[in-house]
Amino acid sequence: MIRFENVGLRYGIGPEILRNVSFHIEPQSFYFISGPSGAGKSSLLNLMFLSMRPTRGLVTCFGKDMSTLGRSELAHMRRKIGVVFQDFRLLEHLTVYENVSLPLRVRGYPEHTYRQDVIELMQWVDLGDHMHVYPNVLSGGEKQRTAIARAVIGQPDLLLADEPTGNVDPELAARLLRLFVELNKMGTSIVIATHDHELMNQFRAPRLMLEDGEVYLFKQ
Repeated sequence: MIRFENVGLRYGIGPEILRNVSFHIEPQSFYFISGPSGAGKSSLLNLMFLSMRPTRGLVTCFGKDMSTLGRSELAHMRRKIGVVFQDFRLLEHLTVYENVSLPLRVRGYPEHTYRQDVIELMQWVDLGDHMHVYPNVLSGGEKQRTAIARAVIGQPDLLLADEPTGNVDPELAARLLRLFVELNKMGTSIVIATHDHELMNQFRAPRLMLEDGEVYLFKQ
């Protein structure tokens, strides 16, 4: 599904943030990404989301070399990927319900085919009472749960999540992890970047450990 071969990444003329990165993500797999702050976890996720191109090396996604894809092809490819950013990236002019259902609207599905699914998912992430409010009145944790619901509603082929439980209490964090596990059982590959070792220890999944710009695979 995702393959990195000797990938390096630098910003401008600075030193490489990532170097000699090689790994692959299989379909229906579950991985954690861990490492200290500034190790490059978010940069690695951005490369996997195809929103950045590597400075060197090869990144293939769904069997295609991303360096050969045009803008429209990249946009089509990204529709197969759900992503939870640390800064949420909610659309302020849309309600919570409209933000969550946006991936399905973009695909052209009529509302009556997904409305109940969206409502049930919002209840699962404890947002059932916030359907018709706008993001500017939400707390950080509520915005995070909205972003997670938006990322998973379309059952993407690949889900990328950057610190998805950073603003919620441990009980809700465990609940969200169960949501990711169930999505994985339905066929979605999951990649979660986190500092939370307690969260990672709840689920026996391989870890991509980032250290000094390089990635090491650790299997429990």
